[in-house]
Amino acid sequence: MSKKQPLIPAFDEKVDLRDYDPDYTGKFSSEDEAEHDRKRDLEKLHKLQETFYAEQKHSLLIIFQATDTGGKDGAIEHVFRGVNPAGVVVTSFKKPSEEELAHDYLWRVHPHTPRRGMISVFNRSHYEDVLVVRVHDLVPKKVWKKRFDQINDFERMLYENGTTILKFYLHISKGEQKRRLESRRDDPEKQWKFNVGDLEERKYWDQYQEAYEDVLTKCNFEHAPWHIVPANNKWYRDYVIAKTIGDTIDAMDCKYPKPTEDIASIVIPD
Repeated sequence: MSKKQPLIPAFDEKVDLRDYDPDYTGKFSSEDEAEHDRKRDLEKLHKLQETFYAEQKHSLLIIFQATDTGGKDGAIEHVFRGVNPAGVVVTSFKKPSEEELAHDYLWRVHPHTPRRGMISVFNRSHYEDVLVVRVHDLVPKKVWKKRFDQINDFERMLYENGTTILKFYLHISKGEQKRRLESRRDDPEKQWKFNVGDLEERKYWDQYQEAYEDVLTKCNFEHAPWHIVPANNKWYRDYVIAKTIGDTIDAMDCKYPKPTEDIASIVIPD
């Protein structure tokens, strides 16, 4: 078992992703060993989400970021399978449309933040505007550098208005990305996921790592923490995410609302 690894980086300290082992699996040495805890935490999350949705008091924003093949889709599918779909909305942020590019970069994001009782899940997010635009030099450095503070202000505003924020960076190795791309290429059931453009993006691996390190350093606060999730092992990735979300909602101590009137004597007609 490897040395204990923090999930949340220390606030106000520079993040070096080389210090985070993407193969790390915590107290577990195998998937089988983790199965009991993983199943328990998923069931706990599903029950808590039902109460969270019924109470309509809190809102939760969950952000997933990762390099290509990092596992965002798989994590979302696994962790939120079985929850009340009325209370969870997943938004995938693709390449901005012409309409979106005509506004400030946060314009397309804010309408998808959660109202009370809802969990909003972002598959990619506003962080693309300090990642891909930086790596591909889509805007000048003087523009994207200002966005760290703008994003921090945006998230603080959400927090101060009652939204809890959890951010997950799914950390995989370059070797694991290669294996996943090969799997997509070779498996007929996965070939639809294979995008030749991902090979071009892979050439920028080091630049993306540097950009993510800045994001994880400059936008990591107690009210909106980044979680660096070791994600080479999908089962451990899903365990960590489900447990973190479940523990967060549990701390809210949500309760089912009481009826606004006495319904005990109401007779249900035949």
